[in-house]
Amino acid sequence: MPYDDSPPPTRRARPLSVAAALAAVCLTAAGCGGGQEADGVGAASPRPGADAASPTAPTPTGKQPEPSGTASPSDTASGSGSAKPLPKGPLTGRTVVIDPGHNPRNRDHTREINEKVDIGTGRKECDTTGTSTDDGYAEARFTLDVSHRLRTLLEAEGARVRLTHDADRPFGPCIDERARIGNEAKADAVVSVHADGSAVGNRGFHVILPAGVQGGGADTSKIVKSSADLGARIAGHFVRTTGSAPSNYIGGNTGLDTRNDLGGLNLSTVPKVFVECGNMRDPKDAALLTSASWRQKAAQGLADGITSYLKG
Repeated sequence: MPYDDSPPPTRRARPLSVAAALAAVCLTAAGCGGGQEADGVGAASPRPGADAASPTAPTPTGKQPEPSGTASPSDTASGSGSAKPLPKGPLTGRTVVIDPGHNPRNRDHTREINEKVDIGTGRKECDTTGTSTDDGYAEARFTLDVSHRLRTLLEAEGARVRLTHDADRPFGPCIDERARIGNEAKADAVVSVHADGSAVGNRGFHVILPAGVQGGGADTSKIVKSSADLGARIAGHFVRTTGSAPSNYIGGNTGLDTRNDLGGLNLSTVPKVFVECGNMRDPKDAALLTSASWRQKAAQGLADGITSYLKG
């Protein structure tokens, strides 16, 4: 079926107070359950050809990844930001890295993305293809669209924004490279955008927080607390802006989950979270995820949470 790709109007991010953001979800010590989705972010050193620019390839549906309609000029990991001058705003002087989960072309490079890399607590595949809705709307397409919308909103607040990729490379980045991009940018916050692939009936969003990990090249001891603050604020604003409830299948209804098996979190030295915006395999959630107007709400919820964290 045709997807709703029309660009809805945007608004400037308006953060809630910290108390209001946290009150939107039940914040408890829960959220330590293991997830069922493979780590698709974070990365290894660039593989041969990984940095070569290439045209955007069609997704499994045969369609080109859609423009968000609100995206600013391409901003890859090696770039310093949009070509246009940024307005002065509440986030002037702040750097945010947005990590769109997966890459539309990963499916054409299964050998490369299956190579395992060190994540501190063990070894894991460079990346994965991600999931999709039953009718073929790919997670990689969703994450890039939301990331473009989020970038536009944050830049309107004056933030310097980088993407870990913009579908401008054959595959990846891999786990340690994605983490390294945020680290080297000395980002004030990093948000990895995803959508889950769970069972029908499992609905809602959840924010994945880094656990305390020390081993190999991983040491999250300095970012656990700040990342939890970032994640809680995003969860609170996401509820308010999208109307979606916290996940009913992971995180104990808090919308928060803590994991130690994701390289993109383990290898980060700056505050970072993953956001699973919904479950692509549930028809009701899929109807939201494939709607451009809902994706704009999702981007706004993320932007409001990030702004609240950076101004807090």
